[in-house]
Amino acid sequence: NELKQFPGWEAKYVWGETDEFAQRAKEKGKIPIIVKDPMEMMGKIDALIVDQRNGDEHLPAATPFVKAGIPTFIDKPFCFSSAAAKEFLDMAKKVGTPVTSYSSIAHSYATEDIRKQLDEIGDVNQITCYGKADINSVYGGIYFYGVHMVEPLLYYFDDRVVTARVNKNEKDNLNSTASLVFENGRMATLIITSKKYGWQTFVETVEGVVELKSRVEKVEPDKNYVDMVTMFSTGKEPRTHESIIHGIAILEALHKSVISGNWETVLA
Repeated sequence: NELKQFPGWEAKYVWGETDEFAQRAKEKGKIPIIVKDPMEMMGKIDALIVDQRNGDEHLPAATPFVKAGIPTFIDKPFCFSSAAAKEFLDMAKKVGTPVTSYSSIAHSYATEDIRKQLDEIGDVNQITCYGKADINSVYGGIYFYGVHMVEPLLYYFDDRVVTARVNKNEKDNLNSTASLVFENGRMATLIITSKKYGWQTFVETVEGVVELKSRVEKVEPDKNYVDMVTMFSTGKEPRTHESIIHGIAILEALHKSVISGNWETVLA
């Protein structure tokens, strides 16, 4: 609303999990109307953005609007269950409502460029990702920020992840790690950082270990915003439902591993 990067579109209504959240969004986003009940927006909006902090609340919030045909973007993580994700997306497809969800780090022009670099590099063996997460987060543990390490891998590589494990540091769970094994045997190690906010990815090649860095200048608005609003305007979903479900299935396996301490199968 302030930068007016998408002519013809404005955020007109906001609902908050608390009055404080709603007021802050209204002021910072220049959003004119706070609603006390999300259903007050029904019949008044052309698109919906769902972004509660706890991803387990996303699908119930979105369901009535999707059933009503309102194009919907659901912030990361989409939900906490691959089965629930599939059921919801099957419903959206049946009623013909476009829906998408993704990590803003994964769905970016920078990631597009890194994918091109990987095509140039060729065969890659080990992958090591550093990023912020917290397996004890009140907003869903590994689901909350772990999505920013998991989803870029789905954009970089066409292969599917088949098993996952979290290696807990019992002294300080913030410094835990996780392992993902792809169908072709490639392994990714996720190192949860606690000192600094940010994400880095390294890959092992025949030339040695290489950090993956985008060669393109960051632009605003980035691809995540452009594709979201394009979907609102055209109905074209920028990401397959299968990719959304698979990303949740990986996080689901990691969450189970936090509890079991074992390798867990990625179900979807």
